[in-house]
Amino acid sequence: MTVFLGLGIAGIVLLVLSLIFDGILEGLFGGISLLNGLFDGLLSLPVIAGFVSMLGFTAAIVEGSTDLGTAPAVVAGAAAGAGAAWLTWKFSKALMRDDQTVATPRGDDLVGTSGTVVTAIPAAGYGEVLLRLGGQTVKYAAKGEEPVERGAEIWVEAALSSSSVSVRRVQR
Repeated sequence: MTVFLGLGIAGIVLLVLSLIFDGILEGLFGGISLLNGLFDGLLSLPVIAGFVSMLGFTAAIVEGSTDLGTAPAVVAGAAAGAGAAWLTWKFSKALMRDDQTVATPRGDDLVGTSGTVVTAIPAAGYGEVLLRLGGQTVKYAAKGEEPVERGAEIWVEAALSSSSVSVRRVQR
């Protein structure tokens, strides 16, 4: 039973290490073209940790609570470990699905966006504008060729930096 409890504890330690060294096994096998994509996350540290810990703890419970012996305890532990590994693998695939993530907005995504001036833009300096980026209202420093008063609607012509834009007044 001590060996089984040791396996269970080792699985938990491995799980903690997987939080620190995420993706290390995939990285080790990533350069081998034969294995690349073959296991598709089955050799990840969380999956292995789930298998080892469930194997150990289930085998310890079966051996300690029944008179079946070591071999049936190992079989029950391996079955529970395989189930835990499969569930961990499926859960991690669902969490890491790339097709459901939205691309991070960039400064170039602002070009063509309309906004409102919140701090007047002088002819030779910067003011501030409110723009919508990725569904959020964001304040940017704004520069224009002509002065623009507070409250005016503007159009972004270019992203000057990560926090400033070049704008022009919307003519209606």
